[in-house]
Amino acid sequence: MSDAEATTPEPEPTDDLVETRHTLITSTGELAYTATAGRIVLRTEQHTDGAFDGLTPTAEVFVVAYTADSDTDRPLTIAFNGGPGSASVWLHLGLLGPRRVLSGDAGAPAAPPYRLVDNAESLLAHSDLLFIDPVSTGYSRAVRGGKPSDFHGFTADLEAVAEVIRLWVSRNQRWLSPKYLVGESYGTLRAAALAGRLQERYGMYLNGLALISTVLDMGCLRFTEGNLLPYPLFLPTYAAIAHYHGLHGDRPLREVLDEAEQLAERDYPWALARGARLSSADRDDIVARLASVTGLSPDYLRRVRLRIEHQGFYRELLRSRGLVVGRLDGRFTGWEADDAGSTPEHDPSYTTILGPYAAALNAHLRGALEYRSDLPYETLTDQVQPWSYREFEGRAVSVSGTLASAMRANPHLRIQVGCGYHDGATPYYGAEHMIASLAIPDELRPNIEFRYYEAGHMTYVHEPSRIAQSADLAAFITG
Repeated sequence: MSDAEATTPEPEPTDDLVETRHTLITSTGELAYTATAGRIVLRTEQHTDGAFDGLTPTAEVFVVAYTADSDTDRPLTIAFNGGPGSASVWLHLGLLGPRRVLSGDAGAPAAPPYRLVDNAESLLAHSDLLFIDPVSTGYSRAVRGGKPSDFHGFTADLEAVAEVIRLWVSRNQRWLSPKYLVGESYGTLRAAALAGRLQERYGMYLNGLALISTVLDMGCLRFTEGNLLPYPLFLPTYAAIAHYHGLHGDRPLREVLDEAEQLAERDYPWALARGARLSSADRDDIVARLASVTGLSPDYLRRVRLRIEHQGFYRELLRSRGLVVGRLDGRFTGWEADDAGSTPEHDPSYTTILGPYAAALNAHLRGALEYRSDLPYETLTDQVQPWSYREFEGRAVSVSGTLASAMRANPHLRIQVGCGYHDGATPYYGAEHMIASLAIPDELRPNIEFRYYEAGHMTYVHEPSRIAQSADLAAFITG
């Protein structure tokens, strides 16, 4: 290598967006649209001793956008999943995008090879779409020589996604378009935080957030020593899962949920807080009532001291049948090497749908969207771990205050909360608790609406729920 070659700097990364054109038949007729797929280079401002040194590339973030070929000023909906460590494939090919994968459902999973079909219920009929894969997910990566771990944390992730949104909105002249965020799981926590970040940093006020499988305060979901809150918040979900698997006979689901919610609201938290002070008679009463709603045996409930940890529930509920139930979706069941474990070794609701979504996404990008990359598309990766929450040291991770502040500053911000009754990762009753705890005036409460589905974390895996949720989101965006 010559001295000249040795000193030649590496070329800076550039955007590699690819455009293709398509049509989709929707309920409103034929829609012509453009798909744009590729990586956007993020850059940060550099300063030395107060002097501006220019922009330095830090990451290449993969996006897929769908925009209608029309002159109307349509809304822009920006979507991402959670994890942390998840790409946006689930919302992309499960619910919102113009193509969807046929993954099957609980008890009837699709067999490989899998199929992609047009999504006649796509939100694209009502809004342009932008899907974002955070750094280290999908095809998104730190730049050559950069540290991926610099993006693996609450604030760093928030800033990177916010910058992608700013760049896309600015470059495509969408500042005057109605703008919505759709997040799922950790993506709801990200979306709520982004509502505040976009307002404060860029003056970008949103029209709405659609929160699917919601977590705003992780203290409501983490079964940590001394934290009693998750136990009652998960209880109605346990009841729903038990109902699905036939442990409540022919009782209506709503009747079972009402019983579980009543117990979770008052007597169960009281009994947990009493601890060793709980009388034998009161303990017997609570055990009997918990057994009635959860389908668990009184003996098991006594052995766990009334504390039903979610992973223990998924292992115990159908142990007599030699099955475990899913965490993401309690309607799914699976087998394990033996029936002795205290917690599941895998989540059958995730392993069942991973194959269809991964195959469909890779085929869709290389085929219809004509985007080529030899990188593996990271559907859900643990390479983002450990995820940093250093901003919350010594306290629960929560964005409830940020969302409430954003709503107070922007009284036009609307919220739709989508919940699956069988979601064992982010329980619906927990979402109700978090939303009810927001520090907003009563005048803003009508800005929030709930929608419920007889499904799990990925509500759209259940076909009737997919159709219903598609209609609910369309009404929310166009409302």
